[in-house]
Amino acid sequence: MQTNAILPDASQATGTPRFAPPDLNSRHLSSGAMAAWRQAFATLGAQAAASVSGDFAVTLETSSGGTYLAVDRFAIQTLCYRIQGGRLRFASRADDLADNGDGSRAEIDPQALYDYLFFHVIPSPRTIFKDIFRLPPGHYALFEDGKLTVERYWTPRFEEAANGDFGSLRDEFRQILRDAVAERLPQGQPPACFLSGGTDSSTVAGVAREVTGTAPKCYSIGFEAEGYDEMAYARIAAKHFGCEHHEYYVTPADLVRSIPDVAAHYDQPFGNSSAVPAFYCAMRAKQDGVNTLLAGDGGDELFGGNTRYAKERVFGWYSLIPAALRSAVMEPLFDNGLARRLPLLRKASSYVAQARVPMPDRMQSYNLLFRLGLKEMLSPAFLAQINIDAPRQAQRKVWDEVNDSDLVNRMLAFDWRYTLADNDLPKVIGTTALAEVAVGFPLLDTRLLDFSLRLPTNYKLKGFKLRWFFKEALRGFLPDEILAKKKQGFGLPFGVWTVRDPALMALAADSLRGIAARGLVNPAFVESLLEHRLKEHAGYYGEMVWILMMLEQWLRRHAPDYRMT
Repeated sequence: MQTNAILPDASQATGTPRFAPPDLNSRHLSSGAMAAWRQAFATLGAQAAASVSGDFAVTLETSSGGTYLAVDRFAIQTLCYRIQGGRLRFASRADDLADNGDGSRAEIDPQALYDYLFFHVIPSPRTIFKDIFRLPPGHYALFEDGKLTVERYWTPRFEEAANGDFGSLRDEFRQILRDAVAERLPQGQPPACFLSGGTDSSTVAGVAREVTGTAPKCYSIGFEAEGYDEMAYARIAAKHFGCEHHEYYVTPADLVRSIPDVAAHYDQPFGNSSAVPAFYCAMRAKQDGVNTLLAGDGGDELFGGNTRYAKERVFGWYSLIPAALRSAVMEPLFDNGLARRLPLLRKASSYVAQARVPMPDRMQSYNLLFRLGLKEMLSPAFLAQINIDAPRQAQRKVWDEVNDSDLVNRMLAFDWRYTLADNDLPKVIGTTALAEVAVGFPLLDTRLLDFSLRLPTNYKLKGFKLRWFFKEALRGFLPDEILAKKKQGFGLPFGVWTVRDPALMALAADSLRGIAARGLVNPAFVESLLEHRLKEHAGYYGEMVWILMMLEQWLRRHAPDYRMT
């Protein structure tokens, strides 16, 4: 269960670790987690974390005077670290390490600012501060004799089960679900869940009802904006499972009121716009006396539910064409100006152009930063201080660490890092912490992770049917309307509202002009974005307005005097 405790400079363990070896489990039960961790390190050394499952963060002073750090496979529990004065300092938040000890603060890292604009978050191991790093998921750090080693202790290995019988796998899967939900429910309280109306949150709510026999409290967010509101699906799930359903409709005024606080709460700039709706969900639950919410994050990434998995499979077929045929016939035919101008050949030309880009770079083909133009958007002073290819280099390294022949499996493992650990989980963990509510993630239970690793690949993406096994295993349990709906979640109609609401536009404009005044983006770009592009396509360009606004709001609280030099 995530509690966001800050770890001081001493041996300490947080989270809910499970020690697999019988001797370690016995020590855990008899003497507590810290005693089990010490025994694990004494026996296994730096690979101690490999014998532990669940969510955890551990900081351990070794018998030789060194320091050992480790976080779980999804970094549900987090650790940041900094070497200062020959000593390793660590905490769960990067900003808790930013004090230099002389009254000054750690410098802002321009490369981290660029990573934020590229990803809309700052992925580990980098943080917003120079020389302060976040331990990536599934990694340990060992500091001995003044030397720091950071390595993986866990790399996903996909090994399909010898028996792929659907019925047996379905029964096993549903039992794991029941156990995972039951173990994360707080004692003495009715179950409570986020409920977007999607497959994952509906599953968690339904299983909570099944294992407790009581109506779970479920919290949903709606938007008065066409194409964004999913409350109808949340109501279907709530009625189907007999939930105590609580609805809240977020308004533009809510955004104006909450954006500065939500932005400032994070230890570094964070640009996932679903954070504000998640915050209002958690706030509504807190007002009802709820102390713990269960969230449905992880189902798509463990079981093949994102549309890009099917899309990239189509592009992957291009590599199956003999290289000689591609280079001698297809590429000359389709990769030229004439083909791109002829309607009948334009789609084929676009397909070839994208299919030629290797993975994982191909997934950034529509990155908004490049669509808008780096030189048009970013100031010359900013561009001079960054490596524009660094984000891609980091992604390639993560992609290559999972040596699996199946494209879908490699994309799943890639998303465990970039979609879950660096984005979706910090969104939920950060906003629930701001509302003073704990959160549990039953769909990220290690037993479900292990189940996913051995599930036949064609059960995850069957042809173009996303998360086929997950849905079929729950058919008859989930409402048919939920199984058939497209994924959306708590998508925020920020751009649409901004062009309609003067107060929200004023906040956005003031924030973007503030970023321009810091020398990060060109003033002409900001004015074009606000005065023209946003009005032309509010949904599309609103994303960049949001990203820049949240960056400025974070800087105002944490680094008000920062300027690009």
